[in-house]
Amino acid sequence: MTTSLPTNLNKGALSEEELLKLEANYCSWGDTVHYAKELNFFSEAKGSFLYDRRGNEFLDLQMWYSAANFGYRNPLLNDALKKQIDVLPQLACQYLHEDRVLLATKLAQKIEKKFGVKGRIHFNVGGASAIEDAMKVVRNHTGKNHTFAFMGGYHGRTLGATSITSSYRYRERFGHFGDRANFIPYPYCFRCHLGLKPETCGTACLGQFEKMFESEYYSVVNPKNNKSEYGAFFIEPVQATGGYIVPPMNYFKDLKKTLDKYGILLVVDEIQMGFYRTGKFMSIEHFDVVPDVIVLGKAMTNGLNPISAIWAREDLISPQVFPPGSTHSTFSANPLGTATALAVMDLIESEDFEARVMKTGAYFLNKLQELKSRHKQIGHVEGLGLALRMEMCTDDGHTPNRALTDDIMNIGLEGKLTKGGKTKGLILDIGGYYKNVFTLAPSLYITEQEIDLGIALFEEALIRALAKK
Repeated sequence: MTTSLPTNLNKGALSEEELLKLEANYCSWGDTVHYAKELNFFSEAKGSFLYDRRGNEFLDLQMWYSAANFGYRNPLLNDALKKQIDVLPQLACQYLHEDRVLLATKLAQKIEKKFGVKGRIHFNVGGASAIEDAMKVVRNHTGKNHTFAFMGGYHGRTLGATSITSSYRYRERFGHFGDRANFIPYPYCFRCHLGLKPETCGTACLGQFEKMFESEYYSVVNPKNNKSEYGAFFIEPVQATGGYIVPPMNYFKDLKKTLDKYGILLVVDEIQMGFYRTGKFMSIEHFDVVPDVIVLGKAMTNGLNPISAIWAREDLISPQVFPPGSTHSTFSANPLGTATALAVMDLIESEDFEARVMKTGAYFLNKLQELKSRHKQIGHVEGLGLALRMEMCTDDGHTPNRALTDDIMNIGLEGKLTKGGKTKGLILDIGGYYKNVFTLAPSLYITEQEIDLGIALFEEALIRALAKK
């Protein structure tokens, strides 16, 4: 043991330097903290802002990967959690409590109203665990373990979820994945996999997928009986970690026709894009498609509890076909999570988030387009509601520029930007196939003034980053 390490481990007693020494010795680096050059200690959060231990203010434009959609320290949601902790804070998952039933009912009824299909809600903890449950529902119904998923898709990093997440580096250290998905090109029009232009391609990528079913020699179907060895296609309607890419509006409707023909289920991952991130309760609503299974998480409790859920059609998940014990998690449907999620449901029923998000998103997107017009290094901006993307490029406006993207992110984390009258920081998240995309997911309550501040802070960071070259 290193003798120079701090020994006073009381909360609040150590400096950041002392804490960093302990972190370097005792914390695993296998999580995501060390992606960034700047290692920040945050001590407070409110609304759209985070605050470090010195009181510096950081405008957060990613809101915990879209988990805190309704703002930090939302009083309605925080109060629901506080109230529950003094009444029924813990309960083993094999017992019933009122909030579990009410939450499942509200979610199921809301989805039935959207799609006209009866279904049931099944709870777990965390998005990846819910993905695993969705995989079990698929296998139980179809008897098949082969799946399709998209290039650029992200569904989690448990072993099962990793098999349908496209990035090989998440699997590289962990041996052979026999059930790895068949990854299909996503309709990423700014960087078309086929090198085509959206105005003339006729959605050629969809045509390529459909062609796979023409012959048994394309390996996915027996055309004599239309039986496929694939049980499901796992999708994100708007890719999240892949870079907040919005596909052509007809894409999923046409894709579903092919899936239905061959008995392949459509599983929709709404973990990041659900709960009005795109202006709809679920992003799949924009695309006129009825899913077979839906996965929910993150913002379901505004990030206050890691409860997650799946919805599945009645014939896929009724007790007769998916009986008790088909899955299990000690903390699934825990009372703190269900109480907070019920408060989220009450909140979205009391306000018109669709109108709010679409209006605010249009304002933000317009400001991004203005910013793009001033800087040739911004190659592409796009958005659906308040899921917005900004792709950073070299001076040609198209070649990915990861180095510039990283510099801007780290300048924001330094907390030394000066726009807005006093020193501030900027919290940005990076995604995309080449890690050159800023994926913007601000609070759904972000104001136009805060958006203007975000644009000003980002532009200052961009100019500083360019000056370093």
